[in-house]
Amino acid sequence: MSKKILIVDDLHPVFKESAEALGYQVDNRPAITRAETLAVVKDYEGIAVRTKFRIDKELFDVAPNLKFVARAGAGLDNIDIDIAKAKGITLLAANEGNMDAVGEHAIGLLLSLMNNFRKADIEIRNGVWDREGNRGYELKGKTIGIIGYGFMGQSFARKLSGFGVNVIAYDKYKTGFSDEFAKEVSMEEIVKHSDVLSLHIPLTKETKQMVNDEYFFHFKKPIFFINTARGEIVNTQAVLNNIANGKILGAGLDVLEKEKFPMLAEQEWYDELKVNEKVILTPHIAGWTFDSYRKISEVLAKKLVEITL
Repeated sequence: MSKKILIVDDLHPVFKESAEALGYQVDNRPAITRAETLAVVKDYEGIAVRTKFRIDKELFDVAPNLKFVARAGAGLDNIDIDIAKAKGITLLAANEGNMDAVGEHAIGLLLSLMNNFRKADIEIRNGVWDREGNRGYELKGKTIGIIGYGFMGQSFARKLSGFGVNVIAYDKYKTGFSDEFAKEVSMEEIVKHSDVLSLHIPLTKETKQMVNDEYFFHFKKPIFFINTARGEIVNTQAVLNNIANGKILGAGLDVLEKEKFPMLAEQEWYDELKVNEKVILTPHIAGWTFDSYRKISEVLAKKLVEITL
């Protein structure tokens, strides 16, 4: 019987083409439901997913032949990593595939916040011409604090290199990573010197709700805050609280604790969030560009080659 891969999400065709070239039979079923997947996954040694549903114990238990899970995106937080490891299942992710998209999106959020693009645009469309009220800040000379210096953090640092800024980075799980784009520092130095704080860390039990009122309390200067990582890392009400008290000058949030409607609208903090002029919101699209759509599948295809040959 030929080796079989089930694609349960929307992936660029290059992944299927590459897998078939390696001798796999690939069933591309982006419209498949979770229930349908549970019924057929026993026949596959590989499954490729983006964000459609969790690859968890229920699925692993009915997939005795599964040898790998290919996640078309950054991170593995929708996969039960511990169970996968216990079963000897290889996990592939494609962080490299959308790191440029994330880095550019974070830059865009930051520049928009610092220059009041959203507020100014809305005002002009409503007949208000307010130059003084929309005066912004320059990036040059500012200190940018990055939390997490993996693919995403490094990408953001590289994109910042032409702005004449001082980039410092903290990563709890890495040392000796200073490079031409960022200087490795302690968390104490992050909170002391940062004018901008940008998150580039995965969602784990340790990082869930890590950024709260107490977290922001330690920062010595008012900051611009960017989150293109995972929404559940940040307590949204804490962001709003610290905008109100002046600790946060503006927040660019591509991700939120709860995403999609109607669930988002049901959150206690949503009404306050949606009217706050110092917040720019995007719908979890930092890493999802027309370019990264292909790049992600290309990265996965290369990793599939590595575990196949």
